[in-house]
Amino acid sequence: MSDHLTSEPDPGDGSGKLAENIAYFARALRAAGLPVGPAAVMDAIDAVEAARIGEREDFYWTLHAVFVKKHEHTIVFDQAFRLFWRRRALIEKLIAQMSPMAPGKGQDEDKPRAAASRVAEALKPPGKEPEIEEQEEIFSARLTVSDREVLRSKDFAQMSAAEIARTKRLISQLRLPAEELVTRRFRADPRGARIDMRRTLQRSLRSGGHAIDLAFASRAIRQPPVVALVDISGSMSEYSRLFLHFLHAVAETRRKVHSFVFATRLTNISRELTSRDPDEALARAGQRVQDWEGGTRIATALRDFNRLWSRRVLGQGAVVLLFTDGLERDVSPDLAFEMDRLKRSCRRLVWLNPLLRYEAFQARASGIRAMLPHVHEFRPIHNLRSMEALCDALAAARAREADPARWLRAMAA
Repeated sequence: MSDHLTSEPDPGDGSGKLAENIAYFARALRAAGLPVGPAAVMDAIDAVEAARIGEREDFYWTLHAVFVKKHEHTIVFDQAFRLFWRRRALIEKLIAQMSPMAPGKGQDEDKPRAAASRVAEALKPPGKEPEIEEQEEIFSARLTVSDREVLRSKDFAQMSAAEIARTKRLISQLRLPAEELVTRRFRADPRGARIDMRRTLQRSLRSGGHAIDLAFASRAIRQPPVVALVDISGSMSEYSRLFLHFLHAVAETRRKVHSFVFATRLTNISRELTSRDPDEALARAGQRVQDWEGGTRIATALRDFNRLWSRRVLGQGAVVLLFTDGLERDVSPDLAFEMDRLKRSCRRLVWLNPLLRYEAFQARASGIRAMLPHVHEFRPIHNLRSMEALCDALAAARAREADPARWLRAMAA
């Protein structure tokens, strides 16, 4: 058993049992945020006994099949497994007590990965928790100025489970600028400056032509839609989940938000994100998406979007948020072509890339070099501060487009 937990027997001396350690492992997963109940623990023990496991990899995937119910829980399970069963030959010794098969080779301790902070927090002894649950519930919505500032600048991939929960609440308060575009269509307006001839004639017919009651109209105003293309491949998983929470918050205040996710294929999850509860919305989206944390095929996803969805969702001055690191596996000339087509189809194309969090970032990858010339703006997206900066940048872009002269005067001042 991992030395993070002190209340259970140490299996390193051969006194422990595999069933007991699976139960302790399930407790650690539950503390890390996975919905693991007693029934799942019994199923895991039965599965290990029935599978007659003899290798560490088989043991990993057997527990994974029982305990992991959502794609977003895989990375937490993976890190918890590596930390909990990290001693050499530990699993093999425990399996030998329940399975007649010969044990396989042990694995060395791996380097820390994403989600390690929240898993290590879950594996701490109960007496060493920095905060009790009641205190977190009372003060979670009232962060101090210093706590809020630290949370705004902290990378999403380095946050603990409690910090992610607080971040989600702060993300729900973010708002994109209230853009209004004047269209070519007219709407009825008693104070309008244009005479609505059609409605005026209809009114005169009702009175038999004896009186003319003028009707007026003005230009219709609409909010341009927001279209998000979110990369959910393995390299983006720690950032894409929180960005989807941001899109859910935007969808609650805007009339039109079209959300698409892609790894090896493109999936429209706009309807799933309309649920009022953000966790339920992401759960519904996870059930529909089949390639979560898979490979990356950016060119294929962009081609499918341009061919199937571009004409449907990119009208009325749409703003496109492309959320990806640009690490395409097989770069072809199609990638630059599809990016150029996407740029020409929307009013503004903003590329959000978590790799820009590094000060020494350079566009050396072939995929990034192919995509970069075809975007209006290239911005980082890795913490709360960068999300707030995105909202401010979109507001400034709208002011610049609406009144360039006034914007220049404001910048000069």
